[in-house]
Amino acid sequence: MAEKVLTANRLTDGISVWLDAAGNWNESLQAAFVARHKEAVEALEATGKQAFADNKVVDVNVVDVEEVDGVLRPLRMRERIRAEGPSIPYAAGYAGLTVIRSAAA
Repeated sequence: MAEKVLTANRLTDGISVWLDAAGNWNESLQAAFVARHKEAVEALEATGKQAFADNKVVDVNVVDVEEVDGVLRPLRMRERIRAEGPSIPYAAGYAGLTVIRSAAA
């Protein structure tokens, strides 16, 4: 069985998040709890359904990942883009998921 993590989008701002071992939604895939057996996957699914019902997250999915040299990597391109950002230069001046503040702020 492939290793799996639980991902969703936070309801308050739409940011991609992953469930960590403490049951918190984290913005880093590398902090995600990795399910390696059927019971753990079932627990992830139940946790995701409850978080959705509690209006904490939307678009809840269990996704396949692989661990390469200690780094988690989603198997599907869609999930890689959600975790790492666009796969090509997006637009002139685009700085990814970082906040850009003006000097006047």
